[in-house]
Order: sequence, then C-alpha cells, then structure tokens
Amino acid sequence: MLQWLCVGWITGLAFMGRNILNIQLSTSLIMLIAAFCYLGCSIFNPLLNTPLRRFVIVCLMSIIGMMLGQGYANQQLSQRLLNVEHKVQQKKVVVYIKNLNKLGNSSIQQPLEVLITQGDAIKWMGFLAPSSLKKAVDTQNTHDSTLELGHYYLLQGEVRPTHSYATPGAFDAEKWALEQNVMAGFRIQNIQQLDPAAVYALGYGRHLREQRTFQSRFLLWVEKQRLQLRAFILRQPVQNKGLLLALLTGDESLLEPATQEQFRRFGMSHLLAISGPHVLIFALMCCSALQWMVSRYSPLLYLRWPRQYFLSVPFLLCVLLYCAFVGFEVPAMRTMLICVLGIITMILRQQVQALKLLILSAALLLLFDPFSILSAAFWLSYGACFVLLRIYQTIQQQPRELQPSTWQRLSLAGKVLVESQWKIFLALFPLMMLFFKQLAWITPFSNLVAIPWIGLLIVPLDILAAVVFFIAEPFSSVLFQLNDLLLQILLAFLNVLDYWFKPQLIPFAMNIWMIGLMILALLIVFMPRGVLPKSWAALSCVPLCIPQFYAAPFQLSILDVGQGQAIFIRNGQHSMMVDMGGYYDKEKFSVGRQIIMPFLSVQGVAQLDQLILTHLDQDHSGAYYSIKNQLKVKEIYANETLKGDQSVPFQYCHAGMQWQWRQQVKFTVLSPPIQHLSQAAINKNENSCVLHIEIQGGAPYQNFLLMGDAGWQTEFYLLQHYPALKVDVLVLGHHGSKHSSAYEFLKHYQPKLAIASAGRFNRYGHPSGMTQARLDALAIPLITTIEKGTIEFSKQEQNMLVHAYRDKFSWLKRN
Repeated sequence: MLQWLCVGWITGLAFMGRNILNIQLSTSLIMLIAAFCYLGCSIFNPLLNTPLRRFVIVCLMSIIGMMLGQGYANQQLSQRLLNVEHKVQQKKVVVYIKNLNKLGNSSIQQPLEVLITQGDAIKWMGFLAPSSLKKAVDTQNTHDSTLELGHYYLLQGEVRPTHSYATPGAFDAEKWALEQNVMAGFRIQNIQQLDPAAVYALGYGRHLREQRTFQSRFLLWVEKQRLQLRAFILRQPVQNKGLLLALLTGDESLLEPATQEQFRRFGMSHLLAISGPHVLIFALMCCSALQWMVSRYSPLLYLRWPRQYFLSVPFLLCVLLYCAFVGFEVPAMRTMLICVLGIITMILRQQVQALKLLILSAALLLLFDPFSILSAAFWLSYGACFVLLRIYQTIQQQPRELQPSTWQRLSLAGKVLVESQWKIFLALFPLMMLFFKQLAWITPFSNLVAIPWIGLLIVPLDILAAVVFFIAEPFSSVLFQLNDLLLQILLAFLNVLDYWFKPQLIPFAMNIWMIGLMILALLIVFMPRGVLPKSWAALSCVPLCIPQFYAAPFQLSILDVGQGQAIFIRNGQHSMMVDMGGYYDKEKFSVGRQIIMPFLSVQGVAQLDQLILTHLDQDHSGAYYSIKNQLKVKEIYANETLKGDQSVPFQYCHAGMQWQWRQQVKFTVLSPPIQHLSQAAINKNENSCVLHIEIQGGAPYQNFLLMGDAGWQTEFYLLQHYPALKVDVLVLGHHGSKHSSAYEFLKHYQPKLAIASAGRFNRYGHPSGMTQARLDALAIPLITTIEKGTIEFSKQEQNMLVHAYRDKFSWLKRN
C-alpha cells in the first residue's frame, strides 16, 4: 500500500499553489503520519482478503497521501514566498559566491547567495554588465570574471522582481524562479570584495562557520573543478566547445544560439541537458574499471563479498559525485534515488519491482525538493522512464533464445531502439503539449541516430576526457578533439536532414480537455494486455475528431501582453481577437510566438474568424506580423491598410458595421466614421476602431466597450452620437492614459467595471493617477492586467463571471 500513499503524495504536490486544501504540514509531521499509515497497513494486511476492502484501503491511502502532499506543498510554498522581492529598488547587499556563473549572449548571470543577519541566506540572480562578459571571453579564461567562487562581496545595484506575462499558456517566469529558488534579479552596478574579518564584523559569523563545514567545502570544490573544466574546454582548438561542455555538465554557457535552435527544431533539446544515462555511464565506467582491477589482481575479494555487494558502494559514490558535479539536476537526482532504493532492496534481498521503485523515487525526490513538481523536466523524465519500463516488461515476457547470436542481439537492440522512440514520442505528446504547445514531427527519426550516437560514443568519451583532464591535460585535449569530430559528424547528419526536410516546430491547438482525452487513450494503449480492450483508446479519441463536440460558452479575455492590448472573444465555434499586442525585439521576446500562440493553443483555437486591429501602432498590431504565417485568419479589419502583401481578406473598420454570432452576441463598430479613414495614418489613436459588444443574458456584465487608443476627441463623438449606449465593462482607451477616460464620459456611461491593459513598470505610468482619481470619484472599480494578469469574462448559464489569472496561483498574486 506504500505505493498508493506515494501516488497520493505526488498528486497532492502537483496542486502546489492552488490551495485546494488549506492545511500546512512540516516535514517531520508528514514522515510520522506516513510511517503510521504504512505500519497500519502492514499490521492489517492479512485482513484485506476481499477486493472491496483492498479498494477501500487504496482509496484511503491515496486520499491521505493527497492531504499530506497538499499540506507539505502549502507549507513549503508559503515559506519560500516570504523572501520574494516585489519592488524595484536600489540596494546594497553582502553576498557569497558559491555557484558557477553562466555566460549569456549579452551578460554574465551569476547566482548570488544574499546574506541575512537573522535567518538563512536567500538566492538572487545577479546580472553583470557586458564589459565583464567581454573580458572573460576575450582572455579565454573564465577565472577572470569579476565575481570569484568562494569569496564575499558588498554589491550595490538595482533589485528587479521576476515578472511573468500572466496569460494561460505563456511561460511562467515567476514559477520558474520559484522552482529555481531565485527570489529576485539584481543588476550589479558596483562591486567591493570583503575579507572574512569584514564579513564577521558585519554580523555574518554564522554564515562563515557554515562555509567551513565539510559539505560546503566539498560543494565549493566541485564548483571550482567545473569552472576549471569550462576554462580548459574554452581554450581547446575545437569547433563545438558549447556542445562538449553542455553534454558533460549541463552548462550551456558556451553554446551557440544557432546550435540551440537546431536542436530545438529537431526536438532534441533534452539531449543538451544532464539526464540519468549520463550518471549511469560515469558510474558504470568507474565500476567496470574497478571490477577489472579486482578480477586481475585480487579475485579472492569476491569470495568474501559477492561482486554485486562489493561494487554497490563505489557505484553509489560515483553516482553521488556526478550528481554533485552537475548541480543535482532533477534527472540526475531521480537516477541517484532509484539507485539507492534499488541497492537497498538488493541488500535486503527483496524482489525489485520497477514501477514501485519509480514511484518511490519520485516521492522521495519531492520530499527533498517539492518544487521539482513545477518543472517540466520532472514530468518528462519520469514519463520517459515509465515508457521504458513498460518496454522492458514486454521484452521480459517474450520467449528468448538460450544462446542468441550476435546478429540476434543487434536485431533486438535495434528493435528496442525504434520501439522506444516512437512509444516515448507518443506517450510524451500530451506532456509536450501541456508544457510547450508545439512539437517537431521529425523528433523520433532524428533521435534514432542522435541518442545512440550521443549516449554510446560522445557522452562516454566526454566523461573520459573530463576524468583524464585531472590527470593529464594533454591527453584530455586529444580526447576532446576526437569527440569534437564525432560531434561534427552528428551535426553534418542534422544539416542533411535540415536541407531535405526543413523541420519546424509545429504549434498545436489543444485545450485541457483534449489533452486529458489523449492521456486517457495513451494509458489504455500502454496498459498490460488483458486489463482493458485496446479499442477503447480509439473511442476516447472520437471527440477530438468532432469540432462541434464542444461548443464553448461566451468568453472575453483581456490578455496580459505587457504594455499593449490583446483581447480574445469566443462563443460556440466562433472566435476572434481585437488587437494582438506589441512586437518589441523578437530576438529577446516575441509577444506573438510566446504569448498569443500559446494562449490560442490552450484554448484549442487553430483559426480565427476575425481579427480586428483597432489601429496600427506596434503595441496593438505588432505581434501579428511575427505569427501571420502560423496563424490562420479568415478576415482582418483595421482602420488603414496593413503593411506588406496580405493574402487574408481585408476590410476597413468604420462606424456602422454590425454582425452577430448565433443570435447571442452582437458586435457594433462605433468609430471612426467612414469619412475619417483618410486621416487614420495621421491621427492613429483618435481613429481607433471602437467596438461595442452586447451579450444576450449574462448579468451583471452584458455590454462591453473596447476603446482601443481612443482619447477625449473620440469620447466626445460617442457622447454625441450614442447617448443611450449601455456600458457595463469599459476597457479604458489608451491603457488608462490621462488623455482618455474624461470625467464626463465616465459619468455619462457609468460602467460597472473599468479595465486597463498595461505593462508593469511601464515608462508611461499607465494607468495614470488622474484617470484613477476620476474613476474613484465616480465609484467605478478599476482592475488592471498589471495586478491581475489576464482578465477573463465567461458566461455560465445566465451569469457572467470574472476570473483573474493571477488569482489562480499563489506565486502570481501581487499581495
């Protein structure tokens, strides 16, 4: 029953941040309750002689596990959130450098341990100026970077809180920072090194004592070895320095952006990260060498200790050393825990059950690091392990030759490789959609060559070169150069595939219900034979093939796109967008590709019926140009002709245009007048397309007025020509600028709710204090995408409900 307690525990932790159960439990209390539950099941196990009793106990253990997991998640999350910074401010801090930095394209990212006189140190991510990066690269010696390992510094700079675009489907930077235990960013402006005496005088004697412990000194020594190895690889006359380093330690400092993009397009990014095979390869190499030495020089040792027991301790030590060397990444930790549990089971002479081993290792990993549950690496890693486990069980059930030939062994290995690739591709497809919303179709084929080439040749040679580096640097240099040739062969193969097939990441539009159905179908497929008919998997996928199966109720979402505007509207099978947000610098961040497309994906929308660009300022229309080749749009409306060749039907947006969806939603364009369209390019804001939306039923919010960037002039026009207009929700013109939302305009229409779409820390100060004062004077509530993220109105029966995305997760809440 222990595995069911662990399954419940993992499930409870998976809801971290949602506060389903408002309980908090400490680690010691959780372990005590779990021990009592396990002992109770062991004592009463003989009484569980009927399926019904076993089912009741399984349910009870799973529920207890969920409660323990949720309570532990709440307790750990609330503690970590206490240290998160929320304000931009200048600050002086004392820091200790204990982790290796990362050389980025434009700066050095340096993890900082910020010391606190009362309490434990907290982690910030420091950013050094490009001049420091240039100095480190030009000298080809990463020891010359400004902040050195094992030293204390007094830093002055600007604290930058981590900020996410809180939109469904978009990358959650705040969740990532929380998972990495990074409480803030810090732009370093001034550096002063401190000696231990100065640190002690400042009141940080406790931290000095902690750094003298064996564990701290060992981890610092490991980081220094990683730094030396990176500096050595940087000096080598090889072409693929970044790949050599990334495949060895997971450090992507030297990796070229073009190489990263190529691996991403082929769906091979996971090969650049440290995984379980890396750890096992190193441990097996060391243990094989040890076994050879014992067999040759002292074989009698095996009479005293059987080989598997004798090698288990060195094996675990090698696993632990490599995990420390790569910074205890999730896949490495998973492998270490599986190895520990497997060896304990072997020593106790218990039967090894692979699935139970997998579940127990996941539960233990989450006990040590509960925030791993937020990482895509956790789910993908254990998902791949589950598939490989099922393949292994299938092979074990098949009859085998007593003495297979070499050809039969090679044939079996090839069959397993092909089978594992397409099964892993299918099994992880829902998870890839859930986390990344896109996939490369060529992934199974490229992995057929890349995985054995990297796993059997490049990684072992990389590890051997690294080990030799600490013994004989010249020989290590030769091995790295040989490995570089192997990498060039692999990249040449990928370039040929690139030339022939030109693979691209394909975006998929799948909402949570579609993904759930796919997971159900795949679980049926991967279940052991005889449990359920495999044909049921096809039945569960039937709704995916019928677009009309799910008719969405009315939904209007004001997306968090930073300083800009993007509004999504849907009813039934109809969907449209009003504006798409800004373009900015697509090399650093693309609103279209990284917010709009992922959002539409989780909504299950692959095509828009209409796109209305209220005007062609970049913060309203810019993102469209970056995704126009990936997103299908039936018709575009704007107040002036779009730039470039347009294959999509286009209409000018002007007052008097009307249309309806299913007699339930009515759209009316109120401005600009058709005679003013000739002035749209000159006066973009005041000629914005102003859209009024009326919904049948849905109190208290049935009438929406979307103002674009319109200001006082347009508001006066609306008062003159539409005095009887009903407005329940007003999306403020020009992001809440002081030159829009006039007092008389607000007083006349008296909306029940006002919304401002603006970016956090924007340089314009939107929404302005004057606009907020007018709204306060008229008792009109204001909510903003700055504080609430994406704001969604959804109709349920005859009621219109309002949901804010930042209220959904604890780490996104501003207060």
